[in-house]
Amino acid sequence: MIHSTAIVHPCARLGAGVSVGPYSIIGEHVEIGDGTWIGPQVLITGYTRIGRDNRIYQFSSLGEIPQDKKYGGEPTRLEIGDRNTIREFCTLNLGTVQDAGVTRVGNDNWIMAYVHIAHDCQVGDQTIFANNTQLAGHVHVDDWAVLGGYTGVHQFCRVGAHVMTAVGTVVLRDIPPYVMASGNSATPHGINAEGLKRRGFSAQALLALKRAYRTLYKSGLMLEEARARLEEDAKAHPEVRPILDFLVVSKRGIIR
Repeated sequence: MIHSTAIVHPCARLGAGVSVGPYSIIGEHVEIGDGTWIGPQVLITGYTRIGRDNRIYQFSSLGEIPQDKKYGGEPTRLEIGDRNTIREFCTLNLGTVQDAGVTRVGNDNWIMAYVHIAHDCQVGDQTIFANNTQLAGHVHVDDWAVLGGYTGVHQFCRVGAHVMTAVGTVVLRDIPPYVMASGNSATPHGINAEGLKRRGFSAQALLALKRAYRTLYKSGLMLEEARARLEEDAKAHPEVRPILDFLVVSKRGIIR
């Protein structure tokens, strides 16, 4: 399953059924889980751990050193879960000791061509990153988020669960869960209702989330006042709770 032109370091650990294509290079400290397919001319280096049943396409670079001038050669890591698709020309870098020391990508993510995931990013499960999505360092993206093509996310920003951004969106502040956003810089445009329907959210839950959105963005309330009202709504509708939890951890402030 390893092409004769591939270079695999003898200390690399490859699971059962791993396939490595022509001219790919697998470094010394790399671990790859069962059934993962590595296409031609892929570089996987650094302290990188990849789970099972992933598909990684040609010309991608995984586990290279961070694009951070403070990086001093520390043994930081890249961790990728299971069943991810990583298309052509993607770059996923190691973490830094200034943060958690690890860049993480979860499970079942669909990462299209030319995506960059910088040092110390934390990506959840079931996300979609369209072509040329760019995450700066220390970005957090929660489960089921969909980032449109050419979306750029500023360092330290958070993107909540079930968020959807339009093509060319520039994210300079945090986007709360369920919100659709677009523009430079990003502004909110309602909740991601169609996406939530596809994921099984009930009509009652959608109504509660639409009310929560109006409270947050259309009521004229100050943020603390809106949070107090959302606390009451969350007692009857647990779907609202992730918005409140997000507001607690938000450091850059939310898009307005």
